[in-house]
Formats: sequence, structure tokens, C-alpha cells
Amino acid sequence: MSTQPPPEPPQPAPQPSLTERRKAATQLDIARAAAELFAERGPDATTAEDIARRAGVALRTFYRYFRSKQDAVGPLLSGGADRWRGLLAAADPGTGVLTALESAVADALATPDAEAAEQLGWTRGLLRAAESDTALRAVWYRVNQESEELLVPVIGRLAGAAADPLEVRLAAAAATAAVRTALETWSATDAPVSGPGSPAELAARCLNELMGGMRLPAPGR
Repeated sequence: MSTQPPPEPPQPAPQPSLTERRKAATQLDIARAAAELFAERGPDATTAEDIARRAGVALRTFYRYFRSKQDAVGPLLSGGADRWRGLLAAADPGTGVLTALESAVADALATPDAEAAEQLGWTRGLLRAAESDTALRAVWYRVNQESEELLVPVIGRLAGAAADPLEVRLAAAAATAAVRTALETWSATDAPVSGPGSPAELAARCLNELMGGMRLPAPGR
């Protein structure tokens, strides 16, 4: 029987203010407008002015939030990672790290409704466009790097205070790489959003391959 005290329960995240929610909504509107135009014309034939006009905002509003037209799609590309971390943060600390990751990824990449399927459709289109657009590809890499860094303390809580920090960091890197590889592989095909070949199915395979040999325990075990 473990003599260690039970882990502290996670503190609830502070709720965003009305101003913050409006800012996030505007950024998402701009991101969707950019994704639509990139799909219709390609990044090269799309300007920041085009995106602002499609989103119904002034050009100065566009540049208040984004440095470039490619930067504007960041909120769409990071949405899935935000959802994934939220699900993982809500997991029981007694759950094994790999089990918690698999469950959170499956839920985050599931398509229970048209909105979720549409989100994956945007991601597929943007990743295809990124193959020939280095600036768009850089946004994708940045989103993944930021996600990995934010994932470290979430995995650390699940693994417990006694876990090796190197193992925790490695788990965050492997989990991020698993989801990134799954999405990139799926985006290069015409596979469906669910079932065999889907992002959720590929991510589960990648997680098991990359994390199968890790020794992170659940706290108290």
C-alpha cells in the first residue's frame, strides 16, 4: 500500500471574460474565412484584405490579431489540441498516462456531429495547402510545438510527483508527434473522418507505437 498522500485535485481553470470570449470568436471567424479562401484560391492568391472582407472585419482588426495571412489559420489548427488537453486535464489522476492519452485523443478526434467533421475537413485542407506553402507549414509546426509545451504539466499531473521529468517531457513529445503524424498521414489521403484510416484510428496506432515502451506509472502505483 502506498504511503504517499493522494495527488492534489486540479484547480478549475478561470473562466474567460466576455472581452476574451469576443476576441476568441473574432479570431475564429477570421481563421475560418482564411481557410475558406485558401481552399478556394490557394494561399498565394489570397490576401489579408480578402480574408478581412470575407470575415466582415476591418483590415486593422485583422492585423490586431494576426501578423500574416498564414498566421490567421492558427486558431483552427490549434482547436483540436486545446480540446485534447482539456479532456486530458479532466482525467482521473489514477489513470495510466497511455490510457488517459488514448481516451482523450479518441474523444478529441471523434466526429459525433457535422461541426466536428467540418473541423477535420478544415484541417485536411490546410495541411494539404501547407505542403507547398512554407509559411503555412511554419504555423502548423508552431502550433504543435506550443501544444507539446502545454501538455507537459498535464501529463506530469497524471504521472505523479515521483515521475521522472525526462519521461514526462518525452511522453508529451511522443503524444504530440503521434497526433501530428496521424493528421498529416490522413490529410494526404481520401480516408473518411471516422473508422479505418481516420485520424482517431491512426492516432491510436501512433500512440501505441511511440509510447509502448515508456515507464510512466499512474500516481500511487
